[in-house]
Amino acid sequence: MIRRCFGVCIAFLLITPLAAVVAEEPGPGKQVIVRPPAESTVKHNHWVYLPEDYNQKSSHPLLLFLHGAGERGEDQLDRVLVHGPPKLIAQGKHFPFIVVSPQCKTGGWWEAAELRELVDHLESTYKIDPQRLYVTGLSMGGFGTWSMSLNEPTRYAAIAPICGGGNAIAVKYISPIQTPIWAFHGDSDNAVPLSESEEMVEAVQQRGGKAKLTVYPNVGHDSWTQTYDNPKLYEWLESHQGSE
Repeated sequence: MIRRCFGVCIAFLLITPLAAVVAEEPGPGKQVIVRPPAESTVKHNHWVYLPEDYNQKSSHPLLLFLHGAGERGEDQLDRVLVHGPPKLIAQGKHFPFIVVSPQCKTGGWWEAAELRELVDHLESTYKIDPQRLYVTGLSMGGFGTWSMSLNEPTRYAAIAPICGGGNAIAVKYISPIQTPIWAFHGDSDNAVPLSESEEMVEAVQQRGGKAKLTVYPNVGHDSWTQTYDNPKLYEWLESHQGSE
């Protein structure tokens, strides 16, 4: 009898994807890891947080958080919890958003096309309001946030890139951003110069876009801690809705 039960258990594990065995299902008020199956077009493992009132409403805003270069890894998602909204959620904070925090693989970079696939998947999986899609990220994630807006300049209701930058020429001559933008940067940042954010914000403004920049005096690369600790950021995001 013991051998028979053992054989059944082994067979079950062989035919059942490991992620499906160990992964916790997303639920209201929880932040859990989701690992897409190998055949999925979604390339990133990610954290998913559903707001506490998820089951009480027909739709919710989405906040996509993009981490920096130091948090990349091969399925090492605990690294993603060291900064930003996923860190705050892990500490007990609750948000009115569906918060999704993907992990970029070691040596990789945020690619707008892959992130578009992720957002498409999220919209088809969760109760997301397509007019309230928000993106934010720090450092490498700040660059990723700018890139997503450039690639889909009307899709996102608002973005908040932190100590990032992008292709200002593309803004000026190729793809004007229609999305409201609130950028943040420290004036003493030696990793990503303040000029990166200044050039992007200026380029958007010259094309008639809605962009503003908050500069922190005497602050280095870590301009994200006080930004994500500021409730006004989330109030500002929620105050915007897209056109889709």
